[in-house]
Amino acid sequence: MKELWNARYSKTNYVYGLEPNNFFKQEIQKLSPGKILLPAEGEGRNAVYAAKLGWEVTAFDISTEGKKKADKLAVEIGVSINYLIADFEQFDLQNKAFDCIALTFVHTIPQKRITNHKLVQKWLNPKGTIILQGFSKEQINYQSGGPKEETMLFSPKELEVDFKDLSIVMISKTEENLNEGEFHKGKASLINLVAKKNK
Repeated sequence: MKELWNARYSKTNYVYGLEPNNFFKQEIQKLSPGKILLPAEGEGRNAVYAAKLGWEVTAFDISTEGKKKADKLAVEIGVSINYLIADFEQFDLQNKAFDCIALTFVHTIPQKRITNHKLVQKWLNPKGTIILQGFSKEQINYQSGGPKEETMLFSPKELEVDFKDLSIVMISKTEENLNEGEFHKGKASLINLVAKKNK
């Protein structure tokens, strides 16, 4: 898997574009800046945007090529991000919890999804916010990006169960036209979620 992402991110261009994800951008603007974590952050578009808004940004990904691109983008924009090479199980929290954690198209096999979603809730500060956007199971019918295995795609019910210990502010399934670089382009079926930790 690491080899796949390194090959994809080794291209000169930013394969998911330079602009932040639209849903992430919309929701992060509603929050007061604090400490934010962006797992599986790829080339850094969301991390750099959050840093521009004044957030203290930590990000991680398994791809060394993704980190290179993210660090380069941060320098070009003139912001600072702390980008680590790690997977969910390898991420060292170092006693730092986060006011916001954003998961943007973080798709895995079901058991790993459940584990990852438990971990991010553990890493969240009291009153902290989860922002998530991913592909719904109906995305299997579209060619605009995402996994080709239906079990790796989201359903509202799965996410409601995964985040049952949080207060779900909103969860919705939408159809949108993506324009996020060469790998997220065209009509797509998406699931958006915002949830808050109660204590």
